[in-house]
Amino acid sequence: MKKRILSVVLCAAMVLTMFVGCGKDGDSNGVQKITWMFWDDLNATEDLISKGYKDVVDRFNKDYEGKYQVEVVTTNLEEYYPKLNALVAGKETPDCFIVSPGPNLDVYVEPGKVADLTSYLEKDGWLDSFNGGKGAFSQQTYDGKIYAVPLNIAAACVFYNTEMFEDAGITTMPTDYNGLLDACKKLKDKGYTPITISAGTAWCLSMLCGYLCDSEGVDLDKLNSGDASWLDSNVVNAVNKMVELSQYFQDTAAGDTNDVATANFYNGEAAMLIQGSWAIGQINGANPDFEKKCGVFAFPGTNGRVIAKSDSLAMSATTKNPEAVIAFMKYFTDDTAQKYTAEVGGKIPVTTVQYDADKAPAELAYVMDVFKNAKSTFGFYNESMASTEAGSTFDDAMVSIYLKQNSVEAGLQIVEDFYKNNVWNKD
Repeated sequence: MKKRILSVVLCAAMVLTMFVGCGKDGDSNGVQKITWMFWDDLNATEDLISKGYKDVVDRFNKDYEGKYQVEVVTTNLEEYYPKLNALVAGKETPDCFIVSPGPNLDVYVEPGKVADLTSYLEKDGWLDSFNGGKGAFSQQTYDGKIYAVPLNIAAACVFYNTEMFEDAGITTMPTDYNGLLDACKKLKDKGYTPITISAGTAWCLSMLCGYLCDSEGVDLDKLNSGDASWLDSNVVNAVNKMVELSQYFQDTAAGDTNDVATANFYNGEAAMLIQGSWAIGQINGANPDFEKKCGVFAFPGTNGRVIAKSDSLAMSATTKNPEAVIAFMKYFTDDTAQKYTAEVGGKIPVTTVQYDADKAPAELAYVMDVFKNAKSTFGFYNESMASTEAGSTFDDAMVSIYLKQNSVEAGLQIVEDFYKNNVWNKD
């Protein structure tokens, strides 16, 4: 597979100016300063997972006062990767930064932008503290080397408003696509918006398309290798289902960001949110009272397969203070942080820590049931394609189809042409 290149955005110079000082490695008092880049404002956020990350930063800076200090570089989710990539391209890579695991991590691994963490993990039993040991790092491992540390596990599910479902007479959760359509119709007939989703944040829409493709038996490995076509009937059928479902989206889906679409759900403006369990912290942080009427079920029709992923931390290959970065990373996976992840944030811990399930959000128990009953997991579609550019092409094509700028076939032809020109005919 061809090596991928970091995209350099036009606003690189402006971004680098905004983040000037990222390269600081110490001060006159001998304190080693490191930067950590994240996609939320830790001082203004209501997201409970982000609040937990702020606690990690505060604990670390207090415990290592006079020796190490973390300076946080924040942005929002939509702008995170363009700004991160601009910093990397400008040789101002943050010492530590959040990454998405899986195939697209190699956009940083192949050019040597992130450090091999294997030896650090194998030292002093850190690796053994993770559930499954080295097996916990399957999506962070390339050529036998580990390049990122997972912080939590989340599953993409369907969150639903139990009161709206009851009012619409839906007593059994959908287990297939037709059942989902039937639930949407009953909800709409009762005057509810059935589904809130973001097409303004393209990966949200393409995550739904990924589930629909999987339910149609689409084999992404064969598409990546050229042994299948993006115009095959099962792909077309899947995207047609997205179009059919879109009649039940909120009217503002085209412009709504992920945060707005999620707020539509916890503010009682829609009955269902198709989103990852990372949304639990956002839902309960913004509207704690909503927890009692928030149910969860597996996306129907996938034969027990669930989209799963985790936030992960990478270290710059050029950091001047690797020991400080590793010490900081360990705070994210210590017992205090991992108990918080479950008991407050509602995500599945990655370590063997014992936590009080009674303290955890009710939604976490539902998600754990989805995981327990899952036959297998798979990654985000756009993150599992032949390159980051291929994933972006798929995202944009799905949005263009939803917006009726392209027919299903014309939109998929765009993806097909990209693969023909950039993947299948390349070494």
